Amino acid sequence: MPELPEVETTCRGIAPHLEGVSIVRVQVRQPQLRWPVPAEVINLRRTPVKSVRRRAKFLLIDLPAGQMLIHLGMSGSLRVLPKGTPAGKHDHVDIELSSGQLLRLNDPRRFGSVLWTATPDHHPLLDHLGPEPLGPDFDGAWLAARAAGRKQSVKTFIMDNHTVVGVGNIYAQESLFLAGIHPSRQAGRVSRARYDRLAQSIREVLVRAIQAGGTTLRDFTRADGQPGYFAQALSVYGRGGEPCAVCGIRLRATRHGQRATCYCPECQR
Repeated sequence: MPELPEVETTCRGIAPHLEGVSIVRVQVRQPQLRWPVPAEVINLRRTPVKSVRRRAKFLLIDLPAGQMLIHLGMSGSLRVLPKGTPAGKHDHVDIELSSGQLLRLNDPRRFGSVLWTATPDHHPLLDHLGPEPLGPDFDGAWLAARAAGRKQSVKTFIMDNHTVVGVGNIYAQESLFLAGIHPSRQAGRVSRARYDRLAQSIREVLVRAIQAGGTTLRDFTRADGQPGYFAQALSVYGRGGEPCAVCGIRLRATRHGQRATCYCPECQR
């Protein structure tokens, strides 16, 4: 599943091709994605694009009359292609541009979505999200306050979009390893000092992943068609049974909230 760094990489990749040009029309070949593509999107004509941004894992395309929201779901990707490029089996939506290019959504599993809101930055899927992990409102104090009295594991706590957005399974594991925190520790039993370190680790891991172009596992490719390379730098994710790169102890695997988790029993407490 594309996570925050992959979505941020996609946002940075497509923004120069959309900002300052107009949407000529939207061609929808498969209207039944995770939710039906709304008429406001299908009927867009000769509409200038003001900006392209990211909120959590949503791409936000700002237009004069409102905002288009694109979510890549489990396996979606966006590519900027020349207009007239033949569509493949899973190419469900084309946003044709006045530049002679098009933005194409490919989504084999159809868990992605293309939505609309007349009030930018306000939509039922956006309104209750937590802070951005790379923004000024996210720090150790925020995590400690949210965690007070909570018995859930710290891993599931930081993966909750009400706590902080965009920290998915890969980056939760990597951040906890960098911070030296055991993923099974109760969220309410992590000290403020350790939450300061965890907040910094989350930022550091995400920034490194964005700089590397995201993490390619199976489905994700960047907007220019090139893979991300952060997978080559993963410390614990998917490495259960291998030696820890820091201490040499064999990494262990467990599960939290039905998600696989790898960790170092020596480095993480």
